[in-house]
Amino acid sequence: MAKKAKQNVDKIVKKVNKEFEKTSSQIEGLVNDALKQFDSLQNQVQEPVRKLLKEIDELRDREMKRFHEEFERRLEEFHELQSSILERLGVASKEAGEEVKKLTDEVSKEASTAAKKSAPKKGAKTASKAKASTSKPAAKKPAAKKPAAKKAPAAKAAKPVDKSDLTLVKGIGPATAKKMKDAGITSIDQIANPSAEDQEKLKAFSNVKGYSEFTAEAKKIS
Repeated sequence: MAKKAKQNVDKIVKKVNKEFEKTSSQIEGLVNDALKQFDSLQNQVQEPVRKLLKEIDELRDREMKRFHEEFERRLEEFHELQSSILERLGVASKEAGEEVKKLTDEVSKEASTAAKKSAPKKGAKTASKAKASTSKPAAKKPAAKKPAAKKAPAAKAAKPVDKSDLTLVKGIGPATAKKMKDAGITSIDQIANPSAEDQEKLKAFSNVKGYSEFTAEAKKIS
């Protein structure tokens, strides 16, 4: 009887062990499936995030590139404008200095001529009267006003328009002028009264500040 009972216990133990192993395998399978699903979900989440970060980096690079290009273009325009202003101021100062020198020479010549002409006429008088008579005309005579009236025509004559100097057109700096000449625009007349071919060439400079006023400004000069 005891032997039979022992056999029954062994059978129950074996059955329990078998069920335990089966349950453990099922649990292990469920854990593995859960881990796989977790990895898949993690990949699904990470992929959009990586894609979004990549798009943000590309957008940032594009905006930085556009900003640098715009900054360089503005800086170039500023340098061209600065160079144009300095060049025009330099030319104006040089011409003004030449005009002042010419005017001074003319006044000196007029005063010297007047003094020489007045000396013989007063030679018959006494020395004191001669000095008085020559000193008065010398003070009043320097007909500086007459040469002064010639200043305007002299200034006009001293400014021959060099139509090959494109920087005379307002808004065109040295760098832009060089590019225009390289493109075939070598005269202000081509800007003031452009032919169909010249218009096509000028379109290449439509991004330059003041481009729409180039023709009007060129006509003022030509």
